[in-house]
Parts: sequence; structure tokens; C-alpha cells
Amino acid sequence: MNIVNLFLNAAKKYPNHTAIIELDKKISYEELNKQVIQTAAYFKSKGLKKGDRVLVFAPMSINLYRIVLALFYIGATAVFLDEWVSMKRLELCCEIARCRGFIGGFKATAFSWFSAPLRRIPIKLNLTKMEQGLPTMEKVEAETPALITFTTGSTGTPKAALRSHGFLNEQFNALLDEIDPSETDIDMPVLPIVLFVNLGVGCTSVIANFKMTKPNSLNPSKIASQLQKNGVTRITASPFFIKKVAEYSKENKLNFPKLDKVFTGGAPVFPTEAKLYCDAFPKTESKIVYGSTEAEPISSISAKELATNKQLDKGLPVGIPYHKAQVKIIAIEEGAIVVSSESELDQLELEEGEIGEIIVEGPHVLKQYFNNEEAFRQNKIIVDDKIWHRTGDSGYTQNEELFLTGRCKQLIHSNNEIISPFIIENQVQAIEGIEVGTVIKIKNDVVLVVQSKLAKEKVKELVHGIRHNRISILAKIPMDPRHNSKIDYEKLKTVLK
Repeated sequence: MNIVNLFLNAAKKYPNHTAIIELDKKISYEELNKQVIQTAAYFKSKGLKKGDRVLVFAPMSINLYRIVLALFYIGATAVFLDEWVSMKRLELCCEIARCRGFIGGFKATAFSWFSAPLRRIPIKLNLTKMEQGLPTMEKVEAETPALITFTTGSTGTPKAALRSHGFLNEQFNALLDEIDPSETDIDMPVLPIVLFVNLGVGCTSVIANFKMTKPNSLNPSKIASQLQKNGVTRITASPFFIKKVAEYSKENKLNFPKLDKVFTGGAPVFPTEAKLYCDAFPKTESKIVYGSTEAEPISSISAKELATNKQLDKGLPVGIPYHKAQVKIIAIEEGAIVVSSESELDQLELEEGEIGEIIVEGPHVLKQYFNNEEAFRQNKIIVDDKIWHRTGDSGYTQNEELFLTGRCKQLIHSNNEIISPFIIENQVQAIEGIEVGTVIKIKNDVVLVVQSKLAKEKVKELVHGIRHNRISILAKIPMDPRHNSKIDYEKLKTVLK
């Protein structure tokens, strides 16, 4: 098998369909198919072969998908780094991946001249170059690596998620179930993996006009213009992206008659935000998907259903688990978990309603990391022929529905009480005048941190009843660099100290 066959089959079936629209540029499936093969010929001429790992440093673009599909075609492995990573982090990732090839734009190539790990990569490739030729598509086994991506984090050894051709096929099928795409869809996929799914079904993808490396530079008027100009029928993006577009659309009373579906994931969505989706896109089916790099999807819930949950005293509902995902709630443990049988794992499972760590198993759940045995040991539980993934999220089940209570590491133990910052974040963001907030433990104090322009006395009045020892008001609470949707707790700790 070779995962590139999904695209090749779609190109054969829908040659005249537009594959990707990038600002004023567009490319058909037939032309993209031709360019993928020409790019594969170029890679072969430079000495790349089946099994080689190639570091790809390019923004979301037609070039990016042409290059990655060509790497799949020749049986090579595409290695991705987030564009926002620091030089130190980039070099550490390079040491782990041990790539044979490097491809990037002018800036990335110039950057590589000053980095010893990047200079050691023997084959440097041109981002736009192609050659005439008809190389044979490589046949690969299901377990052959296709894609390596480094998960978020700024400290410790980076986790390199290794997706094989077989795993990508399972993830493709899972996202097909969740998103239910059609060859007639026109999607704006801000989540890069979804564009691969689109290329496998023959629909059109519109690349959003904003820099993913600078989420705060997002101009919702430009996005709204793209949605209207291209007749977009579906958006799949982070909560930050959807929220900004929804706020702008509601404020300006915009109408998107062709927009049928909105999918978001990668960060929590609370009821107030879900209601915003419903108000901004009243005729659109909006859905929030819960998942992670290693398991996507785990569950999902409609925005309409979530919006009706006014008070979340115990947890955030994220819906019924995906039908191919087996989910358990187990007792929270800091170290690795080793069990010898299914019955031994069952002994760790908690009763319905009890808060513990969420673990998940299924064909679309990542089975391995690249060159990181410690990450595997800490994040996986092997039971017979099954590999369970530890999400690191805390939660519970009630009437078959899954509820989140935040990251296990963020739960605060104070005076024999467990405080969930996650739940408090929902309570705080519903208060008018407070944009975002959380609680964090500094030494022995439970500190309520809010992002607000209000005076401290007014904030004290508004947060009466929320458990805390003292209040800290910040002009800006640090958020994750990937989606700008989740609080960066480690950075927040350094700000408060």
C-alpha cells in the first residue's frame, strides 16, 4: 500500500476539480497530480530513495502538499517542524530525526547555513524545482513511516509522532467518519492534516489568508472575504480561528449562505463560545471535536448541545466517544504504567463519575514515537496486542458521555480538595469584563489569574465565590504558540514568579 494512492485515485476520478486555492492561485487535481510526479522525479534525481527522511520547512501552501505527496510517492518520510520553534528546539528535533534531505524556502535555506545540525543534512532540495520523468510509485508496507511530526512543548526531549502509511489510512477513515466530506465540498482547512483528507476525496481546499506563525495577526475581514468569494461550504480550524471569524461575522451581520459545516478542535470550547458559533452561523452545523496529536478524534459534540450547558460545576461535556475509540478513565499516576493483562488494567479503571486520566485505544490511535523510548514508556500502556494512549487529560464519564476536567498535571490539591483550573476557566470567561482566566498554585497559594482591563476591586467583586487565595491581573495571559487557544501554564508560572 501507499497512502498517496488516495490522492492519485481522487485525481483520476475528478481531474478537473480544483484541488487547492491559495490566494489568487489555484491548481486542479490533474495538474497537481502531474506536478507531484515531476517533483518525485526531481527527488529521485537528487539521490533520495525509499526510507529516507526529509525535513520539510514550508508554510501551508500548494508547494507544501505537492512536496509531501511526492515524498510519499517515492516511499520517503516527511518530517515536519512547527514554524514557531526556536533555533535550539529546531536543532534538537534535527538531531532526533536524523534526516537525509532538507527542503525549504529561501529564508529556511539561508537559516540552515548557520545551524550545524542542518548543515549536516547531506541533500539540500529546491522548494519549487521539478523535473520531467515518470518514476514508479514505491510500494510500501502498512507499517512503513510516512510522516513524522513533533508535538508541542518547549522543554525536555521532543516527542516525534510517527505516522505510518497504515496509520494515516486509519486516521483518514476516522476523519471521514467525523467530517463526512464530499467531492463537492469547498473547505477552508486551517488544520493541515485535514487538507490531506480533502485531497483523498476530491474536494477543494481554500488556504486561509493568515500566518499560522502569528495567530494574533489574523484579520477576520480577509477570512470573511475568502469565505464569500470562494463559496466555502466547510471550515475546519482551531477554536481561536473560529472564534475570531464568528465575532467579526456576528458584529457585522455577515451571511454565509453556502457554509454548511464548521469543525473545530485542538483546544477546549466552553458553552459561551459554542453559543457564539450558533449565533454567528445560525444555519450551519457546528461541531467541536476532542482529540490529540496521537488520537484524533476521541469524541465530538455539537455546538448547539454544548451551548445549552449553562453551568459546568464538574466538567466540560465533549460528547459520546467515537465508535472506533475505546475509552477508559483510570486512576491518575505520575509515572509509567505497566500492566500484564486486561484484567489488571480494569483494576485501575474508575467508577462512572469519578475523575481520573482519560486513556484511549483504537486503529486510529498512534502506536509509536520516533527515537524516543521514554516518551513511549510514559505515554503508552501495552495490554496484550493493544496499545493504549494516555492523553494526560483528566475527566470522567456519565451516561456514556465524556467530560473533561483539564490536564492531569494542572489539577490543584489544596486542603484535601481537588481544584480543576479548567472548570474555573469556564466560569471566569463567562464573566463580562474578563477575557480569560485560570487558577494556578504558587507555593502554597491558589492564585486566580485574569486577563482584564477592570480595576482589581471590581474583579474581586465579580469572582466572589471562586476558590482562590489572591488575585493577579495581567494585560495578557500567555497562550500556546500552535493554536493560541490554550493557556501556557509553564510560561504563566514564570510570569507570576
